[in-house]
Amino acid sequence: MTTLNWLDRPAEQGVTWGVPWRRGAVERAAVFALAGPEGRPVPVQSWVTATWPDGSVKWSAHAIGPQAEPAAPYELTARRPATDEEPAVPERPVTVVREDGVLRVSTGPVTWTIEETGDTLARSVSHGSREIARNIRLISLHQDGPTPDDAGTVTREQATGTVREVTVEQDGPVRAVIRLAGDHGGRLPFTVRLYFYAGAEDVRVMHTFVWDGDPERDFLAGLGLRADVVMRDELHDRHVRLAGQDGFLTEAVRGLTGLRRDPGEAVRRAQVEGRPCGPIGNPEVANRLHLIPAWNDHTLDQTSADGFTLRKRTADGHAWVTVPSGTRSAGYGYLGGTSGGLGFGLRDFWRLHPTRLDVRGAATGLATATVWLWSPSAPAMDLRFYHDGMGQDTFAEQLEGLEITYEDYEPGFGDAHGIARTHELTLRVHDATPSSVALAGHAAAMNEPPLLTAAPERLREAGVFGDWALPDRSTPAHAAIEDRLDLLFDFYRREREQRRWYGFWDYGDVMHTYDADRHTWRYDVGGYAWDNSELSPDLWLWYQYLRTGRADVFRFAEAMTRHTGEVDVYHLGRWKGLGTRHNVQHWGCSAKQLRISNAAYRRFFYYLTADERTGDLLDELARPEETFLAIDPTRKVREDVYTPDPSALAVGLGTDWGSLVAAWLTRWERHGDEHAKARLLGTMAGIGALPQGFLTGEARLDLATGRFDSSRDQISVSHLSSVFGLPEMCSELISLGLDVPGFERAWLDYCRLYLAPAEQQAAEVGHPLRGISLVQAHSRLTAYAAARSGDAGLAALAWRKFFLDEGDQLNSNPLQREPDWRLTRVEGPHVLAKVLEAPFVSTNDAAQYGLAAIQNLALIGDHLPTD
Repeated sequence: MTTLNWLDRPAEQGVTWGVPWRRGAVERAAVFALAGPEGRPVPVQSWVTATWPDGSVKWSAHAIGPQAEPAAPYELTARRPATDEEPAVPERPVTVVREDGVLRVSTGPVTWTIEETGDTLARSVSHGSREIARNIRLISLHQDGPTPDDAGTVTREQATGTVREVTVEQDGPVRAVIRLAGDHGGRLPFTVRLYFYAGAEDVRVMHTFVWDGDPERDFLAGLGLRADVVMRDELHDRHVRLAGQDGFLTEAVRGLTGLRRDPGEAVRRAQVEGRPCGPIGNPEVANRLHLIPAWNDHTLDQTSADGFTLRKRTADGHAWVTVPSGTRSAGYGYLGGTSGGLGFGLRDFWRLHPTRLDVRGAATGLATATVWLWSPSAPAMDLRFYHDGMGQDTFAEQLEGLEITYEDYEPGFGDAHGIARTHELTLRVHDATPSSVALAGHAAAMNEPPLLTAAPERLREAGVFGDWALPDRSTPAHAAIEDRLDLLFDFYRREREQRRWYGFWDYGDVMHTYDADRHTWRYDVGGYAWDNSELSPDLWLWYQYLRTGRADVFRFAEAMTRHTGEVDVYHLGRWKGLGTRHNVQHWGCSAKQLRISNAAYRRFFYYLTADERTGDLLDELARPEETFLAIDPTRKVREDVYTPDPSALAVGLGTDWGSLVAAWLTRWERHGDEHAKARLLGTMAGIGALPQGFLTGEARLDLATGRFDSSRDQISVSHLSSVFGLPEMCSELISLGLDVPGFERAWLDYCRLYLAPAEQQAAEVGHPLRGISLVQAHSRLTAYAAARSGDAGLAALAWRKFFLDEGDQLNSNPLQREPDWRLTRVEGPHVLAKVLEAPFVSTNDAAQYGLAAIQNLALIGDHLPTD
């Protein structure tokens, strides 16, 4: 039995979540049952998302519909399939009926009519027998140049998204998922998933688009989702609601409050509360209704993380009237009347600026509501590279540039063609105007979707994700490390806010390195700007969530996963399946590598939430080894003559193989993919057969056989090899007991020798290892060798390397040199705004400390020095 609680807060809407199971504990054909408080049976839909090598369930996914009393805890039980006990079924199951090229999805109260091809995501939406909305569609605005004040006259045209394929991924009885794929007139390919739950009035809309334009001539000026809303009520019984930061703009299309003549308190109160006004008894008002302006159009424009404007007008051709503005809109609205309407919104609305909510035609019989993912009020999206190359036309010149700005430039490589962005929207169908309290609840649930989670103790008991342990404050030394882990996360959470790490392409990422002279992060300095998963902050955050269960850590890691998996990775084109190294622009660096598109960074979120879009990202890496045909990651620093050869692909045994094995293992455990399994086991065997194992540094892979050439005998180590998920993946592989000859020995040798004394290295491999760096990060390798061997001397060495800044041949870690980790307040005319800063922190160092601390505590916490 597994106890489940809410991550943040309960919500009366459908929810999907994942649960891990110990190897051998749950058979693949098991039946799951869910009980609510006091043992009440809850209808649950379940499916398997991963299996152990023995075929038993490793991860399962579950979904429930809206609960009238969503209080926790819930109890999840796995039963043998032969049980006689009937599972609970929804009172109003979700159904999907396909007929004559049309899908009809019913949740009970609401029916969605979806055409299999065409220019809508849904042709009609009804609550009961009453149509509420129709023609739900995607729209985009395209320009052939940047904004007019930048380049003169430009042409702007509108396109509507065309659906070319519809797939039913799930069809109930609790949860249905419809996937729609298409494009905007042959460009901007999109994928939309619609999530339906039994008994629900809302549908979750997951929208992903891929940028496939030419940045020199294609400029996206607007991207949005639009719905027509049927308006039946009298003008004074029609309502518009738009969310501010704390509440809602509460408007009627024809207002009856504030007039010179009073319609009566009951009428005024009814209108403000969204109820029918009823007969207006005062003839001085009733006979003059036609003289009260009807406000046809409303707009809320979130141009930055710090401000939105509101305006409305009576009709096209008349002036806009300014409504008092605000700071951060919750991004939710309602359009309709007392007989029904549509709620609509965008999660992380202000964080993903520039965004906009539009209402048009509210005084007509068919109004429109538009959620703009990119506001047409903003300058057009400009994805051109940010400089002209400064003469860096050869590898030699580019390496010189790397030495001064840390930017790995190459002509034509700073190209956004193929990157993506995913947004989460909500549409909610109402049979009456909702109360302000209900609207606030809907907006909150949209921005922090409900999630059921197992406790950290239960996740740890399942034995997933390698080496981590629960927080331990049993001694002052343990408590000090836990305090610093908390401080590091809280520091980054604070930095995101005070440095405004928000925006359409930026939200979810963090900066790489700080500029203590300017008291800001190096947002404009080559490879020191956006981090793009450098040294695996994704892993650090997810492990910190697993061990603490903190909701704020989960939300931070979730946003990073959404960003790094979409924006920093190519989803079509010549670099499909690869990601981009850290840069001023997320796509700017010429290093296109698998270490950034790394499946290891996505697995946590996928398994904890069963998120289908993240599953797509993992599926894009079904054949990750083929990406090495596109480009040689080390082409600029090679001393040998090499071009990618399918029979002898150069694969680094650190960042490259660690990323490959993350994709293969995930593919195998999710889909039972025999190709992935063969690649995984074959390359493990190849590493085990290499004379120097992982210390070889690089091996040649034959794509036809999936095997390494194991004849290479050399010593070559890189300080980057073990900081992009390799230790975590090797630990998982060894714990699976796959019995691959020589593999565990090869990994333990590497772990044991990397930080060993130079004389020991020379004695075992003929010379001291060169290029030893990122010592604190690598202390967890020494800790792993100590834990596997029971060697107390190695455990002591690991802790010394964790705490002391010694032996680093390339870079030292300021977090080891700075004893107090104190924040300093900086303010005055020399800074843009007053800030709290920690100039000794970089994301490289934070990720090093976080992962090493978490894994060392798990592996050798009993050996932690007390002084």
